[in-house]
Amino acid sequence: MTPDPRLTAAVSHWGARLVANGVALTDFEDITKSLKSYDDWCRAWSERGAVHESIAREAQAKGKMLTAAECFQRAGVYYHFGAFLFVHDQAQMRAAHMKAIACRQAALPNLRPPGERVAIPYLGKTLYGILRKPPGVAKPPVVVMAVGLDSTKEETDAYEAPFHPRGMATLVFDGPGQGEGQYDFPIRGDYEVPVKAVIDYIETRDDLDAGRIGMWGVSLGGYYAPRAAAHDTRIKACIALGGPFDWGAAWDTLPALTRLAFQVRSHARDETQAKKNAQTLSLAGLAGRITCPIYIVNGRHDRVVPPGDAERLAREVKGPVELMMVEDGNHIANNRAYRWRSQSADWMADQLRI
Repeated sequence: MTPDPRLTAAVSHWGARLVANGVALTDFEDITKSLKSYDDWCRAWSERGAVHESIAREAQAKGKMLTAAECFQRAGVYYHFGAFLFVHDQAQMRAAHMKAIACRQAALPNLRPPGERVAIPYLGKTLYGILRKPPGVAKPPVVVMAVGLDSTKEETDAYEAPFHPRGMATLVFDGPGQGEGQYDFPIRGDYEVPVKAVIDYIETRDDLDAGRIGMWGVSLGGYYAPRAAAHDTRIKACIALGGPFDWGAAWDTLPALTRLAFQVRSHARDETQAKKNAQTLSLAGLAGRITCPIYIVNGRHDRVVPPGDAERLAREVKGPVELMMVEDGNHIANNRAYRWRSQSADWMADQLRI
C-alpha cells in the first residue's frame, strides 16, 4: 500500500508541537502508529481524547477537582489536535472542536490559576476568549494572545503557563477564521480590527490594568500580533513567534494541508481565491510603524515560515528588538521550547514593569 503523504507529513512534522502542548509522547506514538490514512486522524485522536475525558470524570466524581481539571485540559488538547487541520471533513472536525471547547470549559474553574470564558462584542456578534489571572494580584497587566491558522484557545495552556507566575494575566481569544470565530468570520489580514475589540473589552474590566497590555502571537498569530502593534499604541510590548512577514509570498511553498485550511478558514471558494486572500496578510509598509519593544522567535529549520521573515521583521521595526533565532528549531521552535518560553515571559514581564 502506498503511504498516505498527508499522514506521513503529519507524523514527521507535528510531533514536537503536540508533545510540547500537552500530548503524552506515548499517546502520540500509539495513535500515529495505528493509522494507515489521514482520513482516520480525527477519529483516532477523538477516541484517545475520550479516554482522558473519562479519567477526568472519574476524578470529578471523587471530588478530586484539580486532577479532573488537569485531565479535562488534556482531553481538550487531544480533541483539538484531532480537529485542527481536518478541514476536508467538516462534520468530524466540528464535532471534535466542540468537544475540545467543552473539555477546556470543564477544566477552567479548577485550573491553577482558574480561567473565565469571556464574550467580546465584535461586528454585531461575539468573539470568545479565555481570561486567566495570576493569584494575589489585584489589577495585573494582561497579555493578549493571538492564535494561528490551526491553533485555538483550547491549545494554549502550555503557552499561557509561563506568564501567570510572573504576575501577568493572559487573554487568549479565537479571532476571525480561528476556533469558534471560524464559523462566523473569515480570516482577515487587517487583524488590528479584532484586536481593537479585545483591547476595548479589557478597558471595561476593573480587574485588569489596561495601561499595561502586551501582545503575543504564535505562527500566523506571529503575523497578527505585530500587525496589531503597528496600529494600536495601547500595546506596550509584542512577542511574535514563528510568524510570516508576507503570507501571500510564501503561498506556493506552504504545506498542502496548510493551504487547504487557509482556503476553508478564509471562506474562499477555491485555491485561486485563497491565494488572493493570502496576499492581504502582509507587514510590508507596516513593520516600520511598530515602535513598541518586540521579541521575535523563529526556528532556522522552519518549513512553514522562512527564517528570513523573522530577520526582515527585526530589521524593519523602529522600536527595540530582540531576535531569537533557534538554529536547530522547527516551526515556532516547538522542538526547543525550553529555549524561548520562559525567556520570552521574562522579557514581557520586564517590558510591562513587573
